[in-house]
Amino acid sequence: MLILASSSPRRQDLLRQAGIQFQSYAPHINEDQKPGEPPLAYALRLSREKAQAVALHYPQNFILGADTIVVVDDEVLGKPRDHADALRMLRHLSGRTHQVTTAVTLLAPPREETRYSTTQVTFRKLTEEEIQQYIASGEPMDKAGSYAIQGGAAGWANRIEGEHSNVVGLPLSLVAEMLRANGLLH
Repeated sequence: MLILASSSPRRQDLLRQAGIQFQSYAPHINEDQKPGEPPLAYALRLSREKAQAVALHYPQNFILGADTIVVVDDEVLGKPRDHADALRMLRHLSGRTHQVTTAVTLLAPPREETRYSTTQVTFRKLTEEEIQQYIASGEPMDKAGSYAIQGGAAGWANRIEGEHSNVVGLPLSLVAEMLRANGLLH
């Protein structure tokens, strides 16, 4: 049985849409970026730590951990602390290209494999009113980069280079490849 080391409804929906059977268990780890830690190293570390934390509860199972980051100008835009932080992030992303990277770890006892997928996303220029209305909806408050590409921000990206599901929170083609290589998908 595959255990998803996440409570993210978006990741769960993506796995269900792909027809992948799983159970979910939320990891409880410190998700702070370490001083001087490069963005990719940060995402890779968190995906491993999430999977390893859940493996303590399910040592005989396959564990899938993931972490998604939004990066612009080498700055990781995590989940906003408050409305002002969400406003800052969305203004920063407006009219620009940014990277969305999801690191994925599969613990397949006794093996561990961590890989990642990066998608380039370009937002059109956003109006101040659009940003304010979106923040008022509350949707950005638990999202990396303060937006959901499958939600209220769906009309903002005028270019996506890479896998759309990666921007939602899980690169399904990469996950399927990893699961297939370990005999969990046929």
